[in-house]
Amino acid sequence: MKTFQKERTFWDAFFLILKGVAMGAANKVPGVSGGIVALVGGFYEELIYSFQRLNFIALKLLFTGRIKSFWSYTNASFLSLLFGGVIVSYFSISLFLDYALTKNETVVMGAFLGMVLASLYLIIKQVPFWNKNLITFLVLGFLLGLSLSIVKPISENDKLLFVFFCGIISVSGMTIPGLSGSFLLLILGNYNLLLVDAVNALFRFFSASLVMDFSLLDDPITSRLLLIMLVFAIGSVIGLVLFSNLIKLILDKYPNFTLVSIIGFILGTLRLVYPWKEKQYLFNDESEVITNSVGTPEILNYRYFLPDFSEFNTYVVILAFNLGVIILFLLDYYDKKRKT
Repeated sequence: MKTFQKERTFWDAFFLILKGVAMGAANKVPGVSGGIVALVGGFYEELIYSFQRLNFIALKLLFTGRIKSFWSYTNASFLSLLFGGVIVSYFSISLFLDYALTKNETVVMGAFLGMVLASLYLIIKQVPFWNKNLITFLVLGFLLGLSLSIVKPISENDKLLFVFFCGIISVSGMTIPGLSGSFLLLILGNYNLLLVDAVNALFRFFSASLVMDFSLLDDPITSRLLLIMLVFAIGSVIGLVLFSNLIKLILDKYPNFTLVSIIGFILGTLRLVYPWKEKQYLFNDESEVITNSVGTPEILNYRYFLPDFSEFNTYVVILAFNLGVIILFLLDYYDKKRKT
């Protein structure tokens, strides 16, 4: 069995943390997959391998006190560095992204569209050959992605069993490139609850805990959000194990079919990061915008349109798009150069 255990230099560890930051930021944006970061960043296979090792053998090693064996078996040094970056991202860059999306969503989506298209090009280069069977799976992946991208979001649901299910589903964005876990949460109606409200509550709690202030636990809303975050985290861990084992099995047996299906899926979901679109909200009988339990307007659909080249913002979006492409190509170039 292939193993990834190796000594990492300081710079290896540093850039792995940065990749975790990028992965966390990608997972936060609906329509963008953290799995693409792993695939383009060259650590996708090691990621799946490490997730697969989070099993009953690992639990046995942990609970019998064989910490060193547990650390080696689960490739924990890799996971701790990567998810250290993800956590940093959730409490820093992700908050900036929330702010940027509120201020100018079109520009942010332009940058992400550039990154996704550049990623798509780099993934296509990994396909060694093409034939009719692979093209069939490419089309099937495209149709699946397209159908998923047009699904109407359902209402928010904070029942713990449903939150647990959301945790299992949302981590698919880490294990399946092209499948956005945050977009799935958007479809399930719990994006704001789990990736905004619960994350912010956890951040406030950790900040207060640093000065030994636990008064937030007396607030019923904060306590509920922290419980929801715990259940969501448990579901996410279980989802990681389930999906990683499934993906590992498929990758081992059908690597090229898996790759072209991912390419088709990404193509089918490109409309999610198309910058020039307008939200169409859901109204009640009194012509008032319907909001969910946290006050976010319910989106009925999107109206897509061509860019207006008489507007300055259009050129800012194009610049952001080009920067997204350049960043991805520079990261890929550096990664290949470092490996050689």
